[in-house]
Amino acid sequence: MNTKVGYVSIIGLPNVGKSTLLNSLLNQKISIVTHKPQTTRKKILGILTEPNYQIIFLDTPGIVKPAYLLHEKMLEEVNESIKDADVIVLIFDVSSEGKIKESEESEIIKELIAQKKKPIILALNKVDSITQEQAQQLVHHYESWKQFNAIVPIAASLNFNVDRIVHEIAELLPVGEKYYPDDIISEASERFFVSEIIREKIFELYEDEVPYSTEVLIADFKERSTGKDFISAEIIVERDSQKPIIIGKEGKAIKKLGETARKAIEEFLQKEVYLELRVKVKEKWRSNEKMLKYFGYGVKK
Repeated sequence: MNTKVGYVSIIGLPNVGKSTLLNSLLNQKISIVTHKPQTTRKKILGILTEPNYQIIFLDTPGIVKPAYLLHEKMLEEVNESIKDADVIVLIFDVSSEGKIKESEESEIIKELIAQKKKPIILALNKVDSITQEQAQQLVHHYESWKQFNAIVPIAASLNFNVDRIVHEIAELLPVGEKYYPDDIISEASERFFVSEIIREKIFELYEDEVPYSTEVLIADFKERSTGKDFISAEIIVERDSQKPIIIGKEGKAIKKLGETARKAIEEFLQKEVYLELRVKVKEKWRSNEKMLKYFGYGVKK
């Protein structure tokens, strides 16, 4: 049997549904999703294996105009994933009629399209928010660009037309040997997923700039044959003034964070855990090369 195998980079502006699409494609949540933009910071690898194909998806940070060094590292993640990819899935959010707003970010995307060194599938996401006629008009509009190998209207959160995305990708992939065993869905460690779950809950529970100024490190992870696994996590913030916000009055905010994160971690790991959270200040870590490298940004996988 000729097995199709290859890497697929999922790219787009922030909050267009890249992580939601990856989770839908894999039928399992491996990439965190919140209503806030720029939640994804690092390239997330997810593997979809069937008898006749193996697709290695790369979920990437949203394309932004860099405001500090962390943003530059995130953009590097996007460029690296494109370089590694056999096929690119570009996502547009059509809930505002699907037009690319004029911005420096959209110029980056247009430049990527213009280069067109690799096959590109355009996914028009959130078509459930517009009429069928509007969706068809958008398909015709982007067909006129003559830049895409396929244009697929989808609603990632509803799992609508996601199977067609898989079909279009498989058609474009080369024949080859599978890179991973059939039962592996990601190569990331449990530590990574636990830190991402905690970060997701920070984005959900805290307002304004605070979530963007945080990073999560797993200081200790002890698996136990009897009793609960022990996880100690450090929440890193940029300024002293942010530490009491994370902790909250009488520790109520961090207690709520701990309870919410623990439940999600237990659901993911399918086992009970004891979760310990601590808050540390690392001044301006988002603009510190050494700190970013320590946190795993810009480090070649």
